[in-house]
Amino acid sequence: MALSDRDRALLDFEARWDRHGADKEEAVRTELQLAPARYYQLLTRLLDDADALAYDPMLVHRLRRRRDVRRSAVVSGVERTLISGY
Repeated sequence: MALSDRDRALLDFEARWDRHGADKEEAVRTELQLAPARYYQLLTRLLDDADALAYDPMLVHRLRRRRDVRRSAVVSGVERTLISGY
C-alpha cells in the first residue's frame, strides 16, 4: 500500500524532531492537528511499513532501533520484577 499524504507528513515531521518533549507535542497538535498519543500510534504503525522504509530508510531504521531498545528494556524490567518477586 502506498504511503498517504498524512503518512509522509508524519515521517517528514519526525525527521525534523529528534527528541520527545513539550515543544514537539505542541507542534504535533498545531502542525498535524493530532493528539500526541495518536501521532505516536500512527508513527509506530509506519515503522513496519515497507513503503515508509523506502521513503526514508535512515529515519525508519533509527526509529526501529529506538523501539527495539525500549522493548528490550521493558522485557528486562519485567524479568527483574518476576525474579525479585515485586
